Amino acid sequence: MSLMELIADKHLDRGLHVPEHKDLTSGLPIRRLPFAPMLVVPLSQHAGTPAIPIVREGQEVVRGEPIAKAAGFVSVPMHSPATGRVAKIALAPTARGDLSMAIYIAPYRAASQEVLYGAPQDIGHMTPEEIVQAVQNTGVVGLGGAAFPTHVKLKVPEGKKIDTVVVNGCECEPYLTTDHRVMLEQPAAVLHGARIAMRALGAPKAVIGVEDNKLDAVEALRDAIDAEAARGLTGITVESVPAKYPQGAEKMLVKVLLGREVPSRGLPADVGLAVFNVATLAQIGELLPVRQGLIERVVTVTGPGVRKPGNYLMALGTPLRWALEQADCSEQVSSVILGGPMMGPAVGSLEIPVTKGVTGILVLTHEQVNGHSRIYPCIHCAACVDVCPIHLNPSHLGMLARKDRYEEMEAEYHLMDCFECACCSYVCPSHIPLVQYFRVAKQMNRERKARA
Repeated sequence: MSLMELIADKHLDRGLHVPEHKDLTSGLPIRRLPFAPMLVVPLSQHAGTPAIPIVREGQEVVRGEPIAKAAGFVSVPMHSPATGRVAKIALAPTARGDLSMAIYIAPYRAASQEVLYGAPQDIGHMTPEEIVQAVQNTGVVGLGGAAFPTHVKLKVPEGKKIDTVVVNGCECEPYLTTDHRVMLEQPAAVLHGARIAMRALGAPKAVIGVEDNKLDAVEALRDAIDAEAARGLTGITVESVPAKYPQGAEKMLVKVLLGREVPSRGLPADVGLAVFNVATLAQIGELLPVRQGLIERVVTVTGPGVRKPGNYLMALGTPLRWALEQADCSEQVSSVILGGPMMGPAVGSLEIPVTKGVTGILVLTHEQVNGHSRIYPCIHCAACVDVCPIHLNPSHLGMLARKDRYEEMEAEYHLMDCFECACCSYVCPSHIPLVQYFRVAKQMNRERKARA
C-alpha cells in the first residue's frame, strides 16, 4: 500500500485552501543564527503571570542558567540564552505595542557559548507530578504560537481522564516551515517528548497529525516509530490528513483525526484528549533528560522581503532587526509579521525580541501589502459563513461589533469560540476586517469583566 493510500479519508469540512508559499524554506535545513550584541529576554513570554527576576544588573550569567523564576503554577522560569553579563533589567517593547519588563543580556564575544547548566535525570522513575514540575522548570511553553505553559496541560484536570495525546504537526499557516523541519531533523526527540507526555497524563497512546504536504516528515516519523518498535516501544502512530487551513487549530485537528468534537467553550480534556505542538514535545524530549531550560527555538525567516530565507535556530531575546540583518532584508520592506500571514500580528518596531511563541518572521514588501484598503458595506454573500470552521456567522458578528454590542456577541453568538483564524476576513469581497473587529470585541469584554 502506498503512502498516499494510507492517508485517512478525513477532511476539514470548512476552511480554505490558501497559497502555501512554503517552498521558500521547506527544503532548507535548520541553521544557527549568530548571537546578537544584546539579547532582550522579556519576563512575560507566555500566557499567565510574568516570571520574577533572580539576577541583578551587572551579574555574570552562563548559558542555560535560570535568570527568572516562575511566579506561581501558571507561569514559567526564564533561562539565560547566552553566557555574558546582565546589562540591565528594564522595560522593552512587545509585539502588542506596549512595554514590559525584560532582562537585557550582553553576550561575551569570546565565550564558547556552551550550555553549562544542567544535569541528567531519570524520567523513567518520575511520578506524573514530578514530570509536571520538571517540565515547568524547563520553561517550555506551546511553541506553535499560543505560548501556554506546557506543564499546565500535562496536569490532568480533576474529574477528567486522558486516553490519547494528540501531537499537532499540521503547520497549516502559509510560509511557516519550522515544525516541518523539526519533524524531519528531530523525529526521535518528537517521539521522546510524546512518551513523556503520555507518562505524565496516563495516556496509553498518541497520534501525530501531519498534513499531506509534508509526506517526507510523515516518513521520517514512521521510520523513527519503527526504530522504537524494534526496542519494544509502542503506542504512537502517525496519520496524514489533507492539507487545508486552519486544520492546525486543535479543535479542528481532533475532529479530523479522531472524530471527537470539543464542546463550545470547552477544552480537549473534555473529550479525553491533550493536544501539543510537535516542536513543543521535541523540546521536552531534548531538555528534560538533561535538566536544561528553553533558551532558543527554530524560527522561519521568510517572505519576499528577505534575500536569505531559512529556518534559523536563534537565541530567545534576539531583536528582530538583528535577525533580519542576518537574513539580508530588502530595502523594500513594508510590513513585518510575527508568525504567519493569517493569524500573525504586524509589528510596529524592529527592536521587539524573539520570544518563545514566535514561529516565524514574515517580511512583506510594498507589492504584497498595497492591496485593497477601502472597506465596503456587507453584501450578505455568506462567503464568511461558508468558510468559518466552527460554524459561526461572522457577518452578523461583524455588524454587532460595528454597533458596539460586544456583550451580545459573547452571550448570544458565541464570540469566544472564535479562535481568530481570519478565514472570514480572507474571503470577504467587501474587505471588512472581521477578525480585527472580533479581537476588539473580546478585549472590550475582558476589560468590562475586569472592572466588574
